[in-house]
Amino acid sequence: MTKDDGQDKAPRKGDNVAWNSHGSETTGKVEKKITKRTKAAGRTVDASPEEPQYEVRSDKSGRSAVHKPSALKKRKK
Repeated sequence: MTKDDGQDKAPRKGDNVAWNSHGSETTGKVEKKITKRTKAAGRTVDASPEEPQYEVRSDKSGRSAVHKPSALKKRKK
């Protein structure tokens, strides 16, 4: 049996995550999972149930951003 370190699990609302932004790492929390085409964080997000995206809020700036799950890394807190 292999140890599950949580890296392959999709982020959930409230998870602490990190992502790259303009050459540095930014941290924040997942606000919501987006599963349909909608407007979020000032842009149109082309998400689907098969390819969801996540709205996150930056700890530093308080601003929202939207990222694919592959761009988010779960953090322990």
